Amino acid sequence: MIEAVGLTKRYGDKTAVYNLSFQVRPGAVTGFLGPNGSGKSTTMRMILGLDNPTSGTVTIGGHPYRKLPNAPRQVGALLDAKAVHGGRSARNHLLSLAQLSGIPARRVDEVLGVVGLQDVANKRSKGFSLGMGQRLGIAAALLGDPQVLLFDEPVNGLDPEGILWVRNLMKALAAEGRTVFVSSHLMSEMALTADHLIVIGRGQLLADMSVTDFISANSADFARVRTPDTEPQLREKLSSALTEAGGHVLPEQDGALRVTGLPLPRISDIAHEADVRLWELSPHQASLEEAYMRMTQGAVDYRSTADQKAGLQQPLPPGAQPPMPVPGQGQPGWYAPPPPQQGGQPFTAPQGAPYGGQPPAGPYGAPGAAPAGQPNPYAQPAAPAAPVAAPAAPAQPAAPPAQPAAAAPQAAPAAPAPLTDAEPKSEDAR
Repeated sequence: MIEAVGLTKRYGDKTAVYNLSFQVRPGAVTGFLGPNGSGKSTTMRMILGLDNPTSGTVTIGGHPYRKLPNAPRQVGALLDAKAVHGGRSARNHLLSLAQLSGIPARRVDEVLGVVGLQDVANKRSKGFSLGMGQRLGIAAALLGDPQVLLFDEPVNGLDPEGILWVRNLMKALAAEGRTVFVSSHLMSEMALTADHLIVIGRGQLLADMSVTDFISANSADFARVRTPDTEPQLREKLSSALTEAGGHVLPEQDGALRVTGLPLPRISDIAHEADVRLWELSPHQASLEEAYMRMTQGAVDYRSTADQKAGLQQPLPPGAQPPMPVPGQGQPGWYAPPPPQQGGQPFTAPQGAPYGGQPPAGPYGAPGAAPAGQPNPYAQPAAPAAPVAAPAAPAQPAAPPAQPAAAAPQAAPAAPAPLTDAEPKSEDAR
């Protein structure tokens, strides 16, 4: 088991990880999610003893990595698949690692067969594709038959068959009782592979819960209702009836209605009472990607201006915002971080956001719900009202949403000056 308590790492005045606490238990695949620059790689390096934490501790089986006897036979890791001498063959690379760790040489051919590189075992690794390099890195992680495995983007560069193979490998390793910790940006793959999620943003814990609970806590389920396209008056009639019954109705681009606040049987009864025929009545549950985007949208450092104009999701109707749980509360090892200390600038959560403290119960009646009268920091901004008169000038893109206090805006790089005849040109420019 991997356990981190109050883990903090600072590089000068930059705080990469702040007061991070979590547990990775055996017998399950634990996904490690977060935006670019959130501190995932730094956390994994501290777990493996490659970086020393500024404060806090992280242990594997109750001991720091550096104090584990013959650590390569207890912990396997893939952090950088390119960390291979290009002049060595795949077999010689693994053989050198085996000799350093006292692992029998016969194990090299075993793991080459597991990852499917037995036919290229004697080829130099500098000629390997990105996917082949990933397979070689996974083979190195499996070399000592360890009980704890860490993988950073293990499916990067793999084809669909390779991705399926990695997914099945992770599940098989966890089914054997091993601890499997996987970092990835592929939400669709994590939804199929992971049993538990640890999500961080700007170095702080955002969520520590199962995949099912994470999706449920960070999304609003709704029903899709569709009436005959040839009778638009029925659509308006049903929309009015659902609104009067306490539902919230939003139009979809394909002509259907998105309804929240009413269960499917009640929607069916209302349509029957209004004498409205239905072509579709189906439930919708958010994907892991939708839930992840809603959770982390306030912790993204690098954002395209097009995202702010188009939006990532349609805004939810008033009163339909999902409750915001206190991340990790109730889970073993949950840790409420104290106020920031001097010497760094950790991420400051928006007011009302559940980073390390439990807000009062809101109108949803659940701990961690948004307090009454306060905005939900994860909610998408409401669509702007239609202007009274057409503006004289073309509309400008919407201003970017306010970032947390400690998140300094990135300065736009200056455009390079064009080359002139008076300036010397490079070989490429000529």
